[in-house]
Amino acid sequence: MRKLSKIDLSGKVDNLLAVKVLVTGGAGYIGSACVEELIGHGHEVVVLDNLCEGHRDAVHPGASFELLDLSDRQGVDRCLAKHGPEAVIHFAAHALVGESMTNPSKYFTNNTATALGLLDATVAAGIRKFVFSSTCATYGVPERVPMDESLPQNPINPYGESKLMFEKILLWYQKIHGLEPVIFRYFNAAGATENYGEHHRVESHLIPNILKCALGQSDGCRIFGTDYDTPDGTCVRDYIHIVDLADAHIRALEPRISGAFNLGNGDGYSVRQVIDTCRKVTGHNIKATEEPRRPGDPPTLVASAEKARNELGWTPRFPDLESIVSSAWSWHQRHPLGYSE
Repeated sequence: MRKLSKIDLSGKVDNLLAVKVLVTGGAGYIGSACVEELIGHGHEVVVLDNLCEGHRDAVHPGASFELLDLSDRQGVDRCLAKHGPEAVIHFAAHALVGESMTNPSKYFTNNTATALGLLDATVAAGIRKFVFSSTCATYGVPERVPMDESLPQNPINPYGESKLMFEKILLWYQKIHGLEPVIFRYFNAAGATENYGEHHRVESHLIPNILKCALGQSDGCRIFGTDYDTPDGTCVRDYIHIVDLADAHIRALEPRISGAFNLGNGDGYSVRQVIDTCRKVTGHNIKATEEPRRPGDPPTLVASAEKARNELGWTPRFPDLESIVSSAWSWHQRHPLGYSE
């Protein structure tokens, strides 16, 4: 490790050391943004991705790249031996809730079993710091909002269950192997950096699907359910900028930081509010069609991120929805078809 200078973060990072980090899924949406921020703050990064969901053009040119599937345990061992990372940030996962209900095996195989192989390779290589990209879906339908880390975790789909199972594995490895795990339960990741944005081959997220309408790639967006017990009858969600997510991962690399943390803004926006904000930002009159509720959609999911604020010194820098949407719109205008491949 080497000591970093001129870190552009506030809070508990004055003495942060530069770290060589292996980022799995670093060619994906959140992974690419995190890699950009890591490199911008002086860290050395190795991206490991099989490109089944990620994009080669989303790999930062300053990162080393290994085209590799995590199910190839020998390949993972060789990668760790070759690069000698001091920490692992694990983004690589399947994340379509609906698909997990029709093909649960895919989710338990990749998100739990394959991730366990990566974890065993990490322990065998003597790496203690392991940062895991988890989800608020581990809570299921919350007993209260805002949602803090003390809530019971009762997933209502295999996606959330697969993430929760791996969270539990990490905590056992902490007790048995001295691992230093950091678990981040994301709420709704959104927005873009200057260079990297959201391009999923199957797009299920609300904001990019609305922006497709403004780009002329779709006739309109859909509102699933208008009779929820919310101010305007549509679902309310907490949106968090991917740059703020990346900021938290940088802080997690500090020694002796471990545990589970919610990452959200603490403010909720309804589906109608998101559509209206996209209309304002883009200047397009986006058509919205009302449809029945989808099974399993909780009315409101809003984070309490006080633990991350208190223990990591983390404060979102882009908390307002208009800033988040504006950054996404700017990226999509420059990349209307996403990444070139």
